[in-house]
Amino acid sequence: MLSRLRHLDAYAKPLEDFRVKTSGGAAVTLVSAVIILLLFVSELQFYMSKEVYPELFVDTTRGEKLRINMDITFPHMACAFLSIDSMDVSGEQQIDVSHNVYKQRLSPDGQPVAQGAEKHEVGKLEEAPPVETGELDPDRCESCYGAETPAMLCCNSCDDVREAYRLKGWAFKNPDSIEQCRREGFTDKMKEQAGEGCRIYGFLEVNKVAGNFHFAPGKSFQQAHVHVHDLQTFGSEKFNLTHHIKHLSFGQEYPGIVNPLDGTSAAAVEGSMMFQYFVKIVPTVYVRVNGEVVRTNQFSVTQHVKAIGSGSVESGLPGVFVQYELSPMMVRLTEKHRSFLHFLTGVCAIVGGVFTVAGLIDSFIYHSTRAIQQKMELGKAS
Repeated sequence: MLSRLRHLDAYAKPLEDFRVKTSGGAAVTLVSAVIILLLFVSELQFYMSKEVYPELFVDTTRGEKLRINMDITFPHMACAFLSIDSMDVSGEQQIDVSHNVYKQRLSPDGQPVAQGAEKHEVGKLEEAPPVETGELDPDRCESCYGAETPAMLCCNSCDDVREAYRLKGWAFKNPDSIEQCRREGFTDKMKEQAGEGCRIYGFLEVNKVAGNFHFAPGKSFQQAHVHVHDLQTFGSEKFNLTHHIKHLSFGQEYPGIVNPLDGTSAAAVEGSMMFQYFVKIVPTVYVRVNGEVVRTNQFSVTQHVKAIGSGSVESGLPGVFVQYELSPMMVRLTEKHRSFLHFLTGVCAIVGGVFTVAGLIDSFIYHSTRAIQQKMELGKAS
């Protein structure tokens, strides 16, 4: 039985006396060992990494919120001039908005003016500092400077006067002539921040419907169901909306996510300009190996820029507008460990393949060297 079993040996062993060891064979062996080691390490790293399987299906989720994370810098727009608004697809301002947005004043060279940042109320312009009202009669009725209406007979603050002027359709061009504005330091605040920049960061949590959020100068309000901004206070000033988007995402981060607007910049090359980003959001579910589920979003974006001003035929509001809509499809990405059998197969293929190729190279070198030596010996004998 043992004799018959020996006939099945596919790896016949030559006698030790007939083996020839050469320097070329040693060099090929060392190079082969290094290659095998490098390929083995690469295969091991591939095996240790997680594999992500994508799936596509219809999004049937309802009643969820959309979280918008932002970190945007406006190097030539003061925080006192900028307002932030969020509106849904109908054009109405979203009233059910949770937010945690901060403004940080920046010097002309981009350094923070103060250590802390000021929390901003979405949809409102920065308010003037509080005024000491101890010496003012709480029952006073101050003048609206001719803009009184039956609904607004008294204007006890600068904002009241601005609102009365707006209702009348009058231009609010000279705050210094308004006692309430002088008392509240409205003009002083504007002058103080002239030439500064502004960093806006934080998050918005809005209803999961198509809509937009934007950064624009002036106080925003609704007039005849139209969203407008009061720019009369700033006169004919040109608004430089040059901006740098450090980060903009919709939802949580997950391994491998790409936010196409991160690290991008846009420069206002002329006058007042309107920057529009049209974002297509794809709801995404990322399932980790441990079963943890991350509900987030991916997005793609296209950009459109146009000049706004008296010398341009284009109309609109200077600012940065991000208009988003949601895809009806959802992507699910599932993490899985790679198969050990696949790893074992790869290792065997690496070892066997390298040794086979190395054997062919060694055989070629050995036989070539012998043939050259034989010719040289024949030449000497003749």
